[in-house]
Amino acid sequence: MQQKHTLTLEPYKIQDIQNLINSYNQIELGDDAISAIVKCHDYLSKKLEKGDEAFYGINTGFGSLCNVVIGKDQLKDLQTNLVLSHSCGTGDVVPPEVVKIILLLKIRSLSYGFSGISSEVINRLLFFYNHNILPVIFQQGSLGASGDLAPLAHLSLPLLGEGLVWYNDKRVSSKDVLSKYQLRALELGAKEGLALLNGTQFSTGYGVYAIIEAQKIMKWANCIGALSAETFLCSDAPWDEKLHKIRRQPGQIHVAKEIRNWLHGSLLLQSERVAIQDPYAFRCMPQVHGATFDTIEHVKGIIENEINAVTDNPNIFVNEDQILSGGNFHAQPIALVLDFLAIALSELGSISERRTYQLIAGLRNLPPFLTKNPGLNSGFMIPQYTAASIVSQNKQLCTPASVDSIVSSNGQEDHVSMAANSATKLYRVVQNMWTILAIEWLNACQALEFRRPLRTSDQLEALHQLFRQKVSAIDVDRQLSIDIHAARDFLQEQHHLA
Repeated sequence: MQQKHTLTLEPYKIQDIQNLINSYNQIELGDDAISAIVKCHDYLSKKLEKGDEAFYGINTGFGSLCNVVIGKDQLKDLQTNLVLSHSCGTGDVVPPEVVKIILLLKIRSLSYGFSGISSEVINRLLFFYNHNILPVIFQQGSLGASGDLAPLAHLSLPLLGEGLVWYNDKRVSSKDVLSKYQLRALELGAKEGLALLNGTQFSTGYGVYAIIEAQKIMKWANCIGALSAETFLCSDAPWDEKLHKIRRQPGQIHVAKEIRNWLHGSLLLQSERVAIQDPYAFRCMPQVHGATFDTIEHVKGIIENEINAVTDNPNIFVNEDQILSGGNFHAQPIALVLDFLAIALSELGSISERRTYQLIAGLRNLPPFLTKNPGLNSGFMIPQYTAASIVSQNKQLCTPASVDSIVSSNGQEDHVSMAANSATKLYRVVQNMWTILAIEWLNACQALEFRRPLRTSDQLEALHQLFRQKVSAIDVDRQLSIDIHAARDFLQEQHHLA
């Protein structure tokens, strides 16, 4: 039987979101959230009943149509039309695992009671989350200001019985799913469509996903880099704690410690070294990996602020008797850090590919391309090409989206963040990183075979042995794309490492 998790208004960490998503537990609102939602909705309803004051998007048009006042008898049509007209998403569909995060973040943002949403609407969103009914959203369409309008419109369509949803791993009509559960389509009240569409949850949801993956990638990069350095017979001097203390960079200190831990007790590490210095791709791992570690931590802090934020517009302050129109939907903080994270992860891939290149170069008593009979066999020649190609694609994806802007809505929305483009580019960099590291892992494991009978550390030997149950060492040429995909799957399946 599924347990229920009560969403509180206390700040959540990304780890809390990860635990909640991975647990498959249902969620419910705490009493404080329910009270705040009801109080705000009742305040707005009474405000509109008593007066004729114009409030942006509540009883006016949207964007450059903000001066068009809408009659009280048309307020429901206004909100429905908003959702339908803004459902202009295109391109690839958002992966369901990201959609679930986006849905959770939208529920969370609305639960603070500054948005005017009704209990009925938020309860339907909770129902979707708890029954794994995930709206089909498209990746393209958001400018990242006025919120992630198009993607969040598609998130909202199933409330109206429109659009498609993921259900039982298939894309089906939301009408069919509502019918299955004997639910009626909702009519949106004043401000509700705008509350659903305004917000940064699309970009932030991708950011949460990327941070979760980046933390796993970071650990694997240190692990694989340690094995590569060892099989290349590198000196252990670059990991010495004294070196990193005088640099004073937290990430560098952390990575050097992780490398020391991975290599602790290795007999291979104690074998003879002939080179006075090692290439930067090995020697500077603490400095390069450490910079990425620090970037992940920085981005994590910004994203954690956003998952606890109210980002629709206007916002309703009941106690102060104010409805304020501002710009909390502008995703510039998210756009900048998602670009930054893409750059930092790309650098992990860049230095990984350089280690792969060194391992196959026929240096330090390793055979060219890590094959027993080079010439007849090409060995690991071409996986390095593959890694180099992907690394170059990552560099291209690192062109920042956040420096771009374009005028929209007749000049009313004259500066936008492009955070959604930052987010979807980052997603591709994350996926690429798993493949780049898988290729280095394949090479490092193959190089280890040529250092026998010497053994590496117990923990690396255990991982190597586990991997060899899936992918054997290579004696003669074979189709290596199969091995690359198997290595990638292996890395992603080792949850204990993360």
